[in-house]
Amino acid sequence: MPDPREPRPAGVRPVLAWVIGVVSFFALSILGLGMLSLLAEQDIISVPQLGQLPGVVGMGLAVVVFALALRAVLAEARPSFVSSVFLALAAALAHLGGVWGTAVSEGTGGVRATAAAGQLVLGGASAVIVVAALVAAWVAIALRRTAARAPRWPWEKDGDE
Repeated sequence: MPDPREPRPAGVRPVLAWVIGVVSFFALSILGLGMLSLLAEQDIISVPQLGQLPGVVGMGLAVVVFALALRAVLAEARPSFVSSVFLALAAALAHLGGVWGTAVSEGTGGVRATAAAGQLVLGGASAVIVVAALVAAWVAIALRRTAARAPRWPWEKDGDE
């Protein structure tokens, strides 16, 4: 009887690695930003007359950019770990651009929008986004590149053993 698991996969399927990477990025970002806010004892963005929408849109845009870029990277048979650096930078820049653009479109003005973006960079929130994206991308790429097999019980022996 042939082995139903043949041919052996080269790694985790791209879709599964992608889902794990995107969910991990979002979860690590939210956790990291929450911990940063807790430890610094201040809001991530504390610009007067600026609501929560710029932060929400910025995070949403960062997740979308990360997801699209990660999908392209994981499409390769053996994606490079170096691409995780570019994924992290793209996510952080998308976050900054989303916050800035939404703040300007809300009518708070370019000065306050730039102040909000400056707070993200100088306050460490952008660093949190970069680290979360680096970790999540590295994990997704590692899952894709792995050659691990499914675990087997001792009694699950092949016929010729």
